[in-house]
Parts: sequence; structure tokens; C-alpha cells
Amino acid sequence: MSTVTSITIRKYRIQDLSPVVRLFTDSVHELTAGAYDETQRYAWASRTPHLDTWRERLESLETLVAEEGSDLAGFISYEKDGHIDLVFTAPNYARRGIASALYHEAEQQLKDLGVTELKTEASVVARPFFERHGFEVVDEQRVTVRGAQFLRYLMRKKLDA
Repeated sequence: MSTVTSITIRKYRIQDLSPVVRLFTDSVHELTAGAYDETQRYAWASRTPHLDTWRERLESLETLVAEEGSDLAGFISYEKDGHIDLVFTAPNYARRGIASALYHEAEQQLKDLGVTELKTEASVVARPFFERHGFEVVDEQRVTVRGAQFLRYLMRKKLDA
């Protein structure tokens, strides 16, 4: 697929809640099927998500969304201390540079805040993305989410001053 060049990145608004949660759910179920079985995908992303829980989570984070026209193409959520919490693209926008554009914008905003190190807990699927952006694996972690086991990677990246 070609790289998307006509995206707009902006701050998350409350009216983005349902589309963001739908994008997350679709992304987990469609884009991670090669790495996770059905039980794991349903544990990670319920097909009947609790919007109140998501609203609270997103209110506690800085979130940027990427749009192409009226389509939500992806989003990134992070904490002001440099912790990258969520990076997801819509399945029809996968591998088109959306996540990278969002990541670069978030990294710049964090640099502007004086953050000197980024960290994340990356899934098996997300690990190569973060490695391409200069992150290194610090630790392998095994976590249980709603009864399903997952391998994830604690990753860090030092930022240039």
C-alpha cells in the first residue's frame, strides 16, 4: 500500500471516544491475528468494550488522532513522563506510515516537555515498530489479561537533547 500523505494529526476530543475504541478493537482483532489466538484477542479487546472505562483511561493520557478526510486512521496515547501507552492504526490504514507519523508528533511533544527517555510495554506485534524507532528491549514480561497469557517487551529509548 502507498504511504498516506494527506493525514491531519490533532488532539483527541471526547467525541472521538467511540471511534477510537472501535479502531482499537478492530485493529487488535484484524492486525494481530497472526500472533495471537482468538482467546487472546478477545481478552485484549472485548467486542463489547466498556466506554466509561475507556473514557477514564483516555482522560488520564495525552492522545493524538490521525485523520484522512473524515476517516479516523490511527491514534497514540502517552503520559507526560514519556510512557507510550497505546499506538494503533485502523486495519485499512496499516503499514502506510500513520503510526510513525503519530509517533514522531508525540516524540516531539515529549521532547518539548523536556522528557529525556521514552518507555513502552510493546506487544509481540508492536516490538518491530518500536525497534525501527530506536527503542531497545529492556525486559521480557509475561502478563495475564482476563485469563489469557501474553508476552510483552519493556522497551526504552533515550532522546537526544
